[in-house]
Amino acid sequence: MGVSDKSAQNNIQPKGNKKDLKKPLQVLHISKKDTQKKSQETQAKTNNSQEETKNKNIAIKPQILEGESANEIESNYENIKAFDSSQHDLNKPLNSSEQNTEFQLERTVDEFDFDENAFLEALNENEPVGSTGETISGKVIAIESDGLYVDIGGKAPGFMPKKECGLGVITNFKEKFTKGLEIEVLVIKEQNADGMVTVSARALILRQSWEKVSSSAKNGEIIHVLINGFNRGGLTCDVDGLRGFIPRSQLEDGQDHQSFVGKTLKVAFLEVNPETRKLVLSQKKASLVSKLSGLKLGQLIEGEVLAIKPYGFFIDLGGASGLLHQSSLTNGSIRSLREIFKEGETIKALISEIDLEKGRIGLNTALLENSAGELIVDKQKVMQEARERALKTKSLFDKKEQDR
Repeated sequence: MGVSDKSAQNNIQPKGNKKDLKKPLQVLHISKKDTQKKSQETQAKTNNSQEETKNKNIAIKPQILEGESANEIESNYENIKAFDSSQHDLNKPLNSSEQNTEFQLERTVDEFDFDENAFLEALNENEPVGSTGETISGKVIAIESDGLYVDIGGKAPGFMPKKECGLGVITNFKEKFTKGLEIEVLVIKEQNADGMVTVSARALILRQSWEKVSSSAKNGEIIHVLINGFNRGGLTCDVDGLRGFIPRSQLEDGQDHQSFVGKTLKVAFLEVNPETRKLVLSQKKASLVSKLSGLKLGQLIEGEVLAIKPYGFFIDLGGASGLLHQSSLTNGSIRSLREIFKEGETIKALISEIDLEKGRIGLNTALLENSAGELIVDKQKVMQEARERALKTKSLFDKKEQDR
C-alpha cells in the first residue's frame, strides 16, 4: 500500500529539544495611524515650548537707565553697530591700502635721540686695529727680555718678538729700542682673544726690499753685490737684506767661481719672485744691459746676421743681439726669409723696442721702405739710403718714447 509524500512529511518529527528550534522572524507592522499620532504629539510639544519662550520674553520689561540721555543711548547703539561691522570685517583679507593712516604709529629716528657721529665713533672704537699685512706706526711703551710692546692705537698694544725687531742678530737690544721710540711695523698675526696683535719690523724691511728690487729689475738697473758664499751651483750674496743667487752659467768666468767670495760683482736681475722668495742675478746680463742702456728707440744700427729662425733673424750688435721679426721685415709678401738676408750678411735696421728687464732688443727694416715690398725688389737701395730714411721716422719714435 503506497504512502503519499504529503503524509510522509507530516509524520516527520524534528529531533532534539523544542527550545533549540529557531523561532520564526517577527515582522514589525507599523500602521499609518500610529505614525501620524506620534508626529502630532511632537508638533504639540514644539508649539508649547515656543509659547513658553514667548511668554517669558513678554514678561521681561526693559529697564530704564537713569542719567543717560537719548544722545548717549544713540551713541552706544552706533558703537555697537561699528563693533559688529568690525567683527564682520575680520573675515575679510587684510588690505593695507584700506587702512586708515591716522591710526598708524610710526617711530622716527628723532624719538630715539639718535646721534650719527656718536654711533660712528662707537664703531671706530670697537673696530679691531691691525689686520695681517697692514703697516702701522706706533710707539714703544714697554721692553721685555723676549720682545717689546708697541702702542698702535688699539684696545691692546702690539707685541713684537725679539727676533722680529730687525735683520740679523741684535746685540744692543735695549739700547736700540727705548721707551717712547716711534717705529713703523707690519702686522704679521691678527689679534688674539685679548685684542693683542703680533707686529714685526723685520717683515716690513723685507717687504720694502722686495718692492725695491722688483722696481729695479723692471727698470733694468745694474747693482753691485758683495759675494758672501758659494755652493756647487753658484754664488750667494746679500741684496738689501735678501738672499741673492748667481748661477755659475751667469758668470763671465765660472770655472773657479769660489774665488769670487769676498769680492764685489756688477750684476743685473734675472728673476725676482717675492712669493717664492726667489732672487736670481746675472753677471752676463749686466754686461748686456750696459750695452743696451746706450741705445735709443729709432736709432739706426748696423750688425751681422747671426742666425735665421722660422720667425725672423738674430742680429749681432757687438756683444748683444737683436731680433728682426718677420712681421717687422717688410710690408710686402715674402715666401722665404732666406730670399732677403743670409747668415753672415751685414744689414742696417732701426731699433723699435728696448726691454732692459728681459735684455731684449727689437729691430725693424719695414719702416725704411718707401713702398710696400721695396726691400724684396731693391734691397741694396734701401740699405744705401737707410740713414736718410731713418730721419723720417724720428718723429714716430719720439712720440713712442714720450708715451712710455
